[in-house]
Amino acid sequence: MTTHSSIEHHPDLAEMRTRFERVTSTPAAQAVEALALVTGLYLAASPWIVGFGLLLLPLAINNLITGLAFCLCMGGLGSAYERTHAMAWTAVVLGAWTIIAPWAIAGEMDTTRTVVNNVITGAVALCLGLAMAAMAGRSRETRI
Repeated sequence: MTTHSSIEHHPDLAEMRTRFERVTSTPAAQAVEALALVTGLYLAASPWIVGFGLLLLPLAINNLITGLAFCLCMGGLGSAYERTHAMAWTAVVLGAWTIIAPWAIAGEMDTTRTVVNNVITGAVALCLGLAMAAMAGRSRETRI
């Protein structure tokens, strides 16, 4: 009868956890995560900060949901990076969606204030997602 040891004690897994801990404990990773949380919270609250109005309610609801989703994606990266670093790519997609949302949502959502708000916030979100994804790639390259 063969017994298999637990995967938890596998040397590659321990090395991977150490590597991801190193990446997330850097000041750059912590800054990206903090900026991402602020960006997501701003995106969620931006319809009321910028003053979208009742006619722009579909875009306001979209920004609220997208902002909260962005916070959830990027918020878990510091505490459980080894399991959630792929979520950085979801944050990139959410940033891209934020940019195109004023034109993609049905109705006349593309006013000056909505376009400026969403393009700038979406570009920041996209860049932060790319920065976090790049940190994950950099940690893999150091192993090779």
